[in-house]
Parts: sequence; C-alpha cells; structure tokens
Amino acid sequence: MARSKSSSRWLQEHFADPFVKKSQQDGYRSRASYKLIEIDDKYKLLKPASSVLDLGAAPGGWTQVAAQRVGSKGFVLATDILLMDTVAETNFIQGDFSEDEVFDQLLGEIADRRLDLVMSDMAPNLSGMKDIDQPRSMYLVELALDIATKTLRPGGSFLTKVFHGSGFDELFKQTRTSFDKVTAVKPSASRPRSRETYMLARGFNG
Repeated sequence: MARSKSSSRWLQEHFADPFVKKSQQDGYRSRASYKLIEIDDKYKLLKPASSVLDLGAAPGGWTQVAAQRVGSKGFVLATDILLMDTVAETNFIQGDFSEDEVFDQLLGEIADRRLDLVMSDMAPNLSGMKDIDQPRSMYLVELALDIATKTLRPGGSFLTKVFHGSGFDELFKQTRTSFDKVTAVKPSASRPRSRETYMLARGFNG
C-alpha cells in the first residue's frame, strides 16, 4: 500500500529531525526527552531526591530524564495505559489513572509522600479535527491537574502538555487558583508548526 503524501512527509521530517538523531545517540527513548531537559535546565524542577509522578509516560523518555536527575535517593513513579519497558530506579503502573482501581494503585505506591512534581506529556490519539481533538486534549490536562492537586506538596510544581485552542485561557485561569506562578513554555524540541506548548505551574498552594 502506497503511503500518503502527508505520512511520507512526516517520516522524512521525523528521520531528519536533529532531536530524533540525538535521542538515538544519547540512549533516550524519544525526542520528547529534550523538551523536559530544556525546561528543567531553566526552571530546576528535578532536584536530587525529589519525588515525581510521570503521567502518560510511555515510551519513557521523560521518565528516563527524571530518574537521572533525582538520583537514587529520589522517587519516580510512571504510569500509562500502554505497557512500558522498565526504567531503572523507577516504578511503573499500567492502566488508566482516571479509573478508581488504577488511581488507588498510584496512591498506594506514593504512600505518605507528598510529590515535588507531577508532569504529563499526554496527548490523545489525534484525528486531525480540532473540534474533536481539542476537547480530548483538554480533558487529559484536567485529569492531570486533578491528580496534581491531590498529591503535590505545598510549593510543588505541575508541568503538562497543552494545545492552543478552545479552553486554553480558561485552563490557565483555573490553574492560577491553586498555584502561585503559571507560565506557558515552548521548548525548542517542540516542532515550530505544532500547536503544543507546555503549562508550568509552580508554588502549589491548594
């Protein structure tokens, strides 16, 4: 079966992408690792011995970076609907954390810790239709924000992917009620034509 022009163009762009090549050289599972690296280099979210929850973690690029930066005294818990190969010095729970059983598993693993960072690089399976994709993506962000407000320590941080579109401004307004600072961040590893950006909320006060 012949590939469509759009899929062929995507493949050409993907394999020519310097971040894809760099991830292969550096041993990261995805180019997304460099988004987190750039954000963390600037904002210092992943400190040694920090406790971190990585939502929608597969294939594990963000989990790898978190594990390296918090070190052996830190705590990294990753979760995804998809199965993910284990990352050393981390814990992984497979399942949908919006379901009570999986959510309870996460809380059991977190135990009496209060987290320093909840992060999410989740995105829905995109249909290409904004009227469908945008509500789906905002729903995932709202789920991540909800679990962040339930598990973060006072002063903790929340980092999530978000797409420009309907609900974007309302999301920032809502998040500011629980955090001291809320910033939009567009790392250089995000493709310029992509609508994705990252919302960084710091100073949890809920």
